[in-house]
Amino acid sequence: MATGKNTFPTMHPVAGFQLGTTSAGIKVAGRKDVVVMKIAQGSTVAGVFTQNRFCAAPVHIAKQHMQLTTPSYFLINTGNANAGTGEQGMVDSLSCCQAVADAAKVVPHEVLPYSTGVIGEPLPVDLICHAVPAALDQLSEHGWADAAEGILTTDTRPKGASIQCDINGSPVTITGICKGSGMIKPNMATMLGYVATDAAIDEELLHAALRKANGKSFNRITVDGDTSTNDAVMLVATGSSGVQIDEANFALFLEQLTAVFTELAQSIIRDGEGANKFVTVTVDSAENIQEALAVAYAVAESPLVKTALTASDPNWGRILAAVGRADVSDLDVSKIQISLNSVLIAEKGGRASSYTEAQGQQAMQAEDIEILIQLNRGQVSETLWTTDLSYEYVRINAEYRT
Repeated sequence: MATGKNTFPTMHPVAGFQLGTTSAGIKVAGRKDVVVMKIAQGSTVAGVFTQNRFCAAPVHIAKQHMQLTTPSYFLINTGNANAGTGEQGMVDSLSCCQAVADAAKVVPHEVLPYSTGVIGEPLPVDLICHAVPAALDQLSEHGWADAAEGILTTDTRPKGASIQCDINGSPVTITGICKGSGMIKPNMATMLGYVATDAAIDEELLHAALRKANGKSFNRITVDGDTSTNDAVMLVATGSSGVQIDEANFALFLEQLTAVFTELAQSIIRDGEGANKFVTVTVDSAENIQEALAVAYAVAESPLVKTALTASDPNWGRILAAVGRADVSDLDVSKIQISLNSVLIAEKGGRASSYTEAQGQQAMQAEDIEILIQLNRGQVSETLWTTDLSYEYVRINAEYRT
């Protein structure tokens, strides 16, 4: 398992956002697996969802409900994705929303549902609905740590990030949690994430902030190239601090928000299924974003590159081959330089004259590895994060349903 920042951080509460967690016994008795989040009136809410065409029933319902009104509650269950469940899945998801609505005295479309876990199995509606009152009883602005545990699936540890920053002389809090370990490939996010701030920001700017922060964080991670059916990232602004975010201070707020998003996204990679390496892939001096990402993902998702990383084997030819097959037209390989943890391994179409196997072996021993690919054909640079591919990844996914 990749190390790095493994400890759960101090989570600053966000006034106007409460979290309650309980156990419904969906897969394991006593395990936290149902979370309710309460959003104060007057808040603004933005969300992005998976683009997988087999998106889960809760994704459909959450998007529909967001079109009707600003949500008052989020309901999350783990252990069952309620995906690939057809019309019955929609009915089941709505039943869970109704349970929250009845207990909290709101209308059902004020509740947004989220599920994560095994695909294709009926949602255990009775277990979830029975657990809702207990989760509501636990609601607290200090409930972040329990909620971070309550949304996990194959994750080995909870993931959170929290900052208190100064915006135009006033304090602002941004706090969030996420889950994700396998089935990780950005096509929005590929996980579940919930971030709240006490800043006040209108819906248009909030959506813009979410898109931009998400684009540089959760949409720059990949473990295995598989996009989940259940992805969602939600951003809530309660406005309780009284600090108004507008065009004048938007850039400063976005910088802080992106820092939280990036920390959360990188924590998913550090906890990737079976991961031993935290790998940064940077493509520099590209003509445009599209070709930079095409090259980066070709390397990051190559099984041959990833297994070499697992073995700490400086098999640089695999990196070279992955770059060469990227969907980029007129790529002049004679101009490309490739470095591994600052060791130049390839240039002018072949192995760098300065490279030695001993240098490469030493670079590959590290748990944090940077692969830098300089195309030398433009001004654009893009970075993403990935893992190696280990025996443990295969075991986890071979035994996922057993």
